[in-house]
Amino acid sequence: MNIEKNISRRSALKASLGMAASALITGNAVAQSIANSCGVTPAQPEGPFYPETLPKDDDSDLTFVNGKIGSAKGRIILVGGQVTDSDCNLISGAVVEIWQACSTGKYNHSGDPNPAKLDPNFQYWGRSITDSNGEYQFKTIYPGPYPASADWIRPSHIHYKVQKRGYRELTTQLYFAGDPYNETDLILQQLSLEEQKKVISAVNEISPIPNVEFHIQLEKI
Repeated sequence: MNIEKNISRRSALKASLGMAASALITGNAVAQSIANSCGVTPAQPEGPFYPETLPKDDDSDLTFVNGKIGSAKGRIILVGGQVTDSDCNLISGAVVEIWQACSTGKYNHSGDPNPAKLDPNFQYWGRSITDSNGEYQFKTIYPGPYPASADWIRPSHIHYKVQKRGYRELTTQLYFAGDPYNETDLILQQLSLEEQKKVISAVNEISPIPNVEFHIQLEKI
């Protein structure tokens, strides 16, 4: 692993998120008010496409793969937030994993029947560890929807797995406000309307890079 290159990428990502912070807070005020309420983030199925083998490039920038020249195709977004417990206490040192389809709706998994093309320059999976403020952050692309069956199209979403000793491991999914497939998704619709509000976030366009704020609440063991 090229440590110097990784540090440079992380610094650039942190700077980008810093420039977006004020716009994000303003644009997502209502969503934040809901997400910041105490409680536990609703669990969602892990799904069949968790990586069979984790990539060697395991950082929080999914738009660039070490050793590749190109960058991921699709609309780049920043995804970040805070991890807290059910009483809204900040949790540092939590491991946040995400995995998702690329812009064509294809997972990097041998079991994915979707005939769409893979993106060789997309990382598909990443890891971030929350800092002293409970914050995590990722640079990724807006995932494409894909057919789950002949009459069911899954909306764009990002899978999450969050772990921290002393807390119950959480597996959930982040959805995007305004997605036309949200209302017919068989998985999302298993949640109550109040639970859905905790896993659906709006993309804030008023920033150098479009960004999404997704806060996560873990249950203490």
